[in-house]
Amino acid sequence: MPLRRDGQLRKRWRYVGVFGTELMLCAARAQVGPLGQSFWVLWDRDEGRHLAHTSLRPGSREVRMDGASIEIEARGLRASLELGESTPIESICPSGSGWGWTRKRAGVPVSGTVEAGGRRRQVDALAVDDESAGYHRRHTSWLWSAGVGKSFDNRTLAWNLVEGINDPRQGSERAIWVDGQPYEPAPVSFCGMEAIECIGGERLEFAAECERARDENFLLVRSRYRHRFGAFSGSLDSLRLIEGLGVMEDHQAVW
Repeated sequence: MPLRRDGQLRKRWRYVGVFGTELMLCAARAQVGPLGQSFWVLWDRDEGRHLAHTSLRPGSREVRMDGASIEIEARGLRASLELGESTPIESICPSGSGWGWTRKRAGVPVSGTVEAGGRRRQVDALAVDDESAGYHRRHTSWLWSAGVGKSFDNRTLAWNLVEGINDPRQGSERAIWVDGQPYEPAPVSFCGMEAIECIGGERLEFAAECERARDENFLLVRSRYRHRFGAFSGSLDSLRLIEGLGVMEDHQAVW
C-alpha cells in the first residue's frame, strides 16, 4: 500500500487487548502517513493500579509486535505475551472516496508474563487482535468495543462491535464469536461509552474501571481519543452475559 492514494494518506494500526480477571492490558502501534506512535495501557484490577505510556519517538521499540509475539519493554512495565489460534473475520469497506481493510480476532487465547510494580504475573487469558489499514476519509470518527465473556448457558463469547467505521449493513467488521465461531450481527447503536443497543432491543451495559484520554494536534493530523477498560453486563444480540470484560473506545480523527 503506497503512502498516499487518491489524495488520502495511508493509515494502519495494530491493537492487541488482553482481558483477564486480575489485569487488563493493551499494546498498539499506529501510523498515519509518515507519522507513527506506539502506546500501552495496564489496568491492575487487583491493586487498582493504572499505568499508560505513549511513545512518539521514531523507531521506538517500547512496543514490539511480531506475528503472535507481543513484547513491551518500558519504564514501569515489562510484558512478554504469545497469542494462540482463533478464527478471524476480515472486511474491506468504503470510506468516502477511499476504503478501509481490517482483520479481527476475538477470544484469542494468550499466555505469558507481565511485570509491574515489583510484581511478576503469569497471564492466561483471552485477547482481541485488531489489524487495520486503509485510505479512510479525512474526517473519521467511531465508537468501538471488543471483549470476552460467558453466557448464562455457559458458552464462551467474544465480540467486535463498531459504529462509524467499517460498518455497512452487511460485510462489516461487526462480529460475535460463540464458542470460537464468528457471525456478523445486525448494525448496533452506541449510547456514548456507556452501552451498546442491538437491533432486537438487547442492551450491553458497560461499567468503566479506568480511562486513557489523549488529544493530539499535529496541524494536518488531529485526534481525540478515549479508551476505557471495564466490565460488561446485559445481553449481546440475544445472548445474555453472566460475565464480560473488555474495552470501549471513542476516536475522532482528522487525518
